[in-house]
Amino acid sequence: MFDRYAAGEQAVLVHVDFADENSREDLLELQLLVSSAGVNAVDVVSGSRQTPKARYFVGSGKAEEIANSVRANQADVVIFNHSLTPSQERNLEKLCQCRVLDRTGLILDIFAQRARTHEGKLQVELAQLKHMSTRLIRGWTHLERQKGGIGLRGPGETQLETDRRLLRERIKSITRRLAKVQVQREQGRRARLRAEIPTVSLVGYTNAGKSTLFNTVTQSAVYAADQLFATLDPTLRKIQLQDIGSAILADTVGFIRHLPHDLIAAFKATLQETQQADLLLHVVDYADEQFRENTDQVNKVLEEIEADDIKQLVVCNKIDRMEGVEARIDRDEENVPIRVWVSAQQGLGIDLLLSAISECLSKNMVQHTLRIPPSLSKLRGALYEMNCIAEQSYTDNGDWQVAVRMEQSDWQRLIKRSEINLQDYIVSDNQN
Repeated sequence: MFDRYAAGEQAVLVHVDFADENSREDLLELQLLVSSAGVNAVDVVSGSRQTPKARYFVGSGKAEEIANSVRANQADVVIFNHSLTPSQERNLEKLCQCRVLDRTGLILDIFAQRARTHEGKLQVELAQLKHMSTRLIRGWTHLERQKGGIGLRGPGETQLETDRRLLRERIKSITRRLAKVQVQREQGRRARLRAEIPTVSLVGYTNAGKSTLFNTVTQSAVYAADQLFATLDPTLRKIQLQDIGSAILADTVGFIRHLPHDLIAAFKATLQETQQADLLLHVVDYADEQFRENTDQVNKVLEEIEADDIKQLVVCNKIDRMEGVEARIDRDEENVPIRVWVSAQQGLGIDLLLSAISECLSKNMVQHTLRIPPSLSKLRGALYEMNCIAEQSYTDNGDWQVAVRMEQSDWQRLIKRSEINLQDYIVSDNQN
């Protein structure tokens, strides 16, 4: 049912420059997408227009140029760096006598190749089905849609109607299954919330180095490659942070310009790892000349999925490719970390990154110095259990003087559990 093409095909790429900034795409990014899909680009047809034409998206002269390039290079597919309407795809296919694919279809195909888990495959299939629902007629242009004559008359569905009905049923089935996955993920999040384990989610433009950073920090072996959309399925690992304890680090799908809305809808369960995070690590490839535009695109997608109000720590990655740049932490006027300069590939600045994450997550931490008499052995045991002791010593009269650091919620719970007024035993305190 899917319009998948085999890897290794010959493709003619089409790129149009528009005057409108919002309609512009990047030709280099298209070439990277095509390479990631395993397709060989044999020619690039480019041009410029004020607005797309209704019939071929491009002008009739440019459409003929594309068709001539297909014949000259014996291409199997034409790939546009833009979104096409179903009628534009049909008209171009009739003219070029080969398969025509737009940017959305290309991204969907890459996603279909990359999906590893059952959930990821379901999400990709749902996005493909929604995209295909408006393009079914193309698959039946070579067949009669209704047949007449003796023995063939009467009520019944055409093949096109049958396909549309089957497609609707399949979409409903996948949506129900993904709803179950979403419930399971929500249960996992609630369990982490009860255990008060903070979640840190990696976000960023595709190929910014998120998976490489994830592997370096967690010492994992998640698939990472120098290609677009190497990661689709979210991966969670537990990490240990100084003064915080356990935290969950989540590696998520990369974003891209004009990410298809069907994909955003299909990957809702995955993107919830981003929506529910306590801190977003926005990984930026600072060696890329377009890092500012890429950063803006990521922030737009975060706004679309309603995750733009979550605290961000920018990770300026790939400093090994830049001259005169060293690992460091940039801070704002209140001395709060806002940027960390690292190289995930070389492991530069990872300690600084972990320190900055700890600082960002420790805003709800409290520090107290307590003086506890020997008679309160239960309280002493509770503090040891909570693993919150920073320093300890004994006074001349045998009292235990201890500096503790813990989350505000843990401190409040300790107050409720204790049979004494803890405030009476505080020597000094320093809240972050």
